[in-house]
Amino acid sequence: MAKGRGGRGPTRMDMRRQAEAAEARERDGTGPEEEEAEAEAEAEPEEEAEAEEGDEEGAKKKPAKKKAAAKKPAAKRVRAQKEIRQRAYWIVYDNASKEVEAFPFNQKADAEALLARKLLEKEGKATFYLNLVKREIKDEGK
Repeated sequence: MAKGRGGRGPTRMDMRRQAEAAEARERDGTGPEEEEAEAEAEAEPEEEAEAEEGDEEGAKKKPAKKKAAAKKPAAKRVRAQKEIRQRAYWIVYDNASKEVEAFPFNQKADAEALLARKLLEKEGKATFYLNLVKREIKDEGK
């Protein structure tokens, strides 16, 4: 099947054809073992006719191969993620993105007042900005 691949193995299309053929066999209910069993069943009447003629060597029956049981995939364990509680803060940053001061979410007016005061102090020499950040709540009671 590996045509023109220079010994590198089957092409993607060849692999696809094999997979589709396997799926078709599963849908029909005939696996590779069952197809061999069907071919043997068809060959048996011919062998019986030969055996009746006096040739006993062809009369031996081959035992049917048992189909291997399909293994079920292992169930994946799902862990419940630990709930991390967060709180929102207004943070005033300077030009180097260093934190100047942090304010709780409900104190936005105070954060804006500090931002305005810092901007007036530096008058164009430095840039300050306000940003909303969520931080993890640390439980000190536990």
